[in-house]
Amino acid sequence: MAAVKRAYLAVYNWAVFFGWAQVLYFAVEALLRSGHEDVYAAVERPLQLAQTAAVLEILHGLVGLVRSPVSATLPQIGSRLFVTWGILWSFPETRTHILVSSLVISWSITEIIRYSFFGTKELFGSAPSSLLWLRYSSFLVMYPTGISSEVGLIYIALQFIKASEKYCIRNSECPTKWNYAFDYFYASILVLLVYVPGSPHMYTYMLGQRNCVRRRLQSQRPRKSSRYVL
Repeated sequence: MAAVKRAYLAVYNWAVFFGWAQVLYFAVEALLRSGHEDVYAAVERPLQLAQTAAVLEILHGLVGLVRSPVSATLPQIGSRLFVTWGILWSFPETRTHILVSSLVISWSITEIIRYSFFGTKELFGSAPSSLLWLRYSSFLVMYPTGISSEVGLIYIALQFIKASEKYCIRNSECPTKWNYAFDYFYASILVLLVYVPGSPHMYTYMLGQRNCVRRRLQSQRPRKSSRYVL
């Protein structure tokens, strides 16, 4: 069963890795060819597939396939799915903004490093020091740019959400004893507010992971130096 588990995780990680590599390639190509206005159109389908595939990571954590806590995985994946489907797919007016370019590039670089790191570990039992350094250092830049782009796009979309009233449910539309109302505009504002405590939590979690890896490396190789220092 251990071999089956490793084989499955290796296939999963490398499959999603190639998905994100495709996203980055199409994004850079569109950016250089015609500008940021065409980036979303170039990456829409592979972006949706690669990002939605991350839902399986929540399941992996729930059933114990991986050690990553669901409390850290769920907020990150949930917020990205909200931006992918609830903002960019739902409101085309946001797709030509320059923040889409910074969002897609930040996400894809982060995920290319992350999935190749875990894919290599599943295949060979460990990852090279260069990949380890990238995994636990690149987030210092990629997380702030990615999160800032997410927040910016949600904020930009608010005016279109309010004007369209898409996904809103009024009491008059549900004339039953379970009458309820749902306003997507206020729900989106609530999501923005969640970023206030959520973003520092995720960043602090990654810093903690980075420090743990650093201490482990120092204890394992106290007399050896490495060009890749966390």
